[in-house]
Amino acid sequence: MSTYDDCDHHRDHKRRKLYYHLTAAITAIIIIILFIILLIYLILHPSKPNFTLQDLTLYAFNITTTTTTLTSIFQVTISSENPNSRIAILYDKFDVYATYRNQQITLPTMVPPTYQGHKDVTIWSPYLYGTEVPLAPFLAVSLAEDETAGMVLVNVRATGRVRWKVGTFVSGGYRLNVNCPAYVTFGNRNDGYVVGPAVKYQLVEGCNVDV
Repeated sequence: MSTYDDCDHHRDHKRRKLYYHLTAAITAIIIIILFIILLIYLILHPSKPNFTLQDLTLYAFNITTTTTTLTSIFQVTISSENPNSRIAILYDKFDVYATYRNQQITLPTMVPPTYQGHKDVTIWSPYLYGTEVPLAPFLAVSLAEDETAGMVLVNVRATGRVRWKVGTFVSGGYRLNVNCPAYVTFGNRNDGYVVGPAVKYQLVEGCNVDV
């Protein structure tokens, strides 16, 4: 074997050894970072926020039978409590909308990004608009029957992404889904009170929260 072959073999060996050590170092760093994140999570154990639907103000709720469409305007007040004493919550994106029997009946209203400190309570009061939203025929019939019976169950929903903040550390984004039931009464069973052209319902309903 020539001297050149020995040199090439030696260089290849050093190169492979360098790649091996570099890969091992990167893998070790990743494992350490993941271990630290897991340790922070296990020690602090972040709890999901508690949401409450405080009230709902109804400005319009009209079914057009000829075209089976619904026009509705709400203003809702939703509060969120951060139960964590050491962890802040960052709401990056947050859309609120209304549904009837799982069909969306208003456009989503975006809530601005929000920082929520330890044990803080945040309140949002977005307007929800739905103009001539097409309904499936069976839903239109069901909605008309509910109105005649004097009560309609509307679900106020919120979807978005949240992150946890501990000191300077900020976690990755997590999907947030909130579902708040709201019983809207009509006719003789109307439990709301008139506010100008609208009817306001004090609800204080707890919401189902998934993160």
